Amino acid sequence: MVLAMPSPLHYSPHSAATAIVLSGGGARAAYQVGVLQALSRLRQNAGADHEPTPFPIAVGTSAGAINAAGLACGADHFDLAVQRLSRVWRNFSTSQVYRADAFGVMRSGARWLSLLTLGWALTRWHHSKPRSLLDNAPLLELLQAELPLQKIPHLLHSGKLSALAITASSYTTGEHITFYEAGPHVPGWSRTQRRAIQDRISHQHLMASSSIPFIFPPAELMLRGQYNYLGDGAMRQTAPLAPAVHLGAQRIVVVGVGRSHEVLNLPQGEHPPFPSLAQVAGHALSTIFLDALSVDVERAQRINHTLSLIPEAERARSALRPLDLLVITPSQSLDALALEHLQELPTPVRALLGAMGVSVHSQNVGSAALASYLLFEPGYTRALIALGRADTMARRDEVCAFFGWGSRSAGPTNPLVAPSGPVSA
Repeated sequence: MVLAMPSPLHYSPHSAATAIVLSGGGARAAYQVGVLQALSRLRQNAGADHEPTPFPIAVGTSAGAINAAGLACGADHFDLAVQRLSRVWRNFSTSQVYRADAFGVMRSGARWLSLLTLGWALTRWHHSKPRSLLDNAPLLELLQAELPLQKIPHLLHSGKLSALAITASSYTTGEHITFYEAGPHVPGWSRTQRRAIQDRISHQHLMASSSIPFIFPPAELMLRGQYNYLGDGAMRQTAPLAPAVHLGAQRIVVVGVGRSHEVLNLPQGEHPPFPSLAQVAGHALSTIFLDALSVDVERAQRINHTLSLIPEAERARSALRPLDLLVITPSQSLDALALEHLQELPTPVRALLGAMGVSVHSQNVGSAALASYLLFEPGYTRALIALGRADTMARRDEVCAFFGWGSRSAGPTNPLVAPSGPVSA
């Protein structure tokens, strides 16, 4: 539930700023780049590109944290930042994210197989215990080459950027952590099993936030003088919109990477096949990456509806304030799209996924869910970018009204309500 807190936000110089919240989802995050491309085009067409960026507050989770960091690093020129992200995502290869060669895949896969079949005999050999299904060491090199995080303090000082926040989950303490860089007058916050820590965002923070559970290894970071192992920020994330609200946003654009409400219908009377390991894993990942965002948005909608029934004089004395929210999510199933591009994966990775039940010949779209997070190949990422661009352009009137582009008198659309102080769940 969302609880109201008594004090208004008074610490941010951009109290009415617009934030962007980018959710996680591995390779699915290419969809967000297409949305950003469309926003850049609409902004230019409306002649509204006189400001360096429409998003002085950037919040990201998992692969969305990488995109958020890219926008933050380019807060002095939004269009160039989008172009840079587009270049990376359009030309992705799996080997840039994780080891996809036969030796690398077989080594990690064999360790898992050994643990599952002979674990009782291997408990005395610590080095035999696998850390993850895949080795994402190449991703760190890519992040270091493409994201000049050292620019962020200067952008904050110049006022072109208000805040960057990325999330991670601590395997060591069980807490959900929001790391943020902002001005000196933005205090941290703490709720049950989740905390916010002001810190210099590093590439290691991004590695932690994007470490998909089981798939990629945890990243090690120092917290309160103690080393912690952290994994994907989507884990244990109960309030994805909260960091943006804490950082002063009154308007939020949310870009998701899936449709958690989507239900696959079987023909009447047909008995479903027993789920494969890949289907179970994909289902679990969808629960982690998709459900919390949908729940948080629905929660805000319910509160907004409730407040609309309260007389205006009473609302004025309430700690709640309006939050303008625009949510953009895929119009098509990304699982089905991944199934169409499965053949693009390197042979060793395809063989590993095949052993788990993922096949190009499968009639079950759900079996491709796991692959949809790992398919860092240009055919798939370009298709996602095109979909994100098309989905956003299809809603151009709504988008332009939200930002006031082209019609300066247009009021905010789709108002939702969130607490004026910290959000608690």
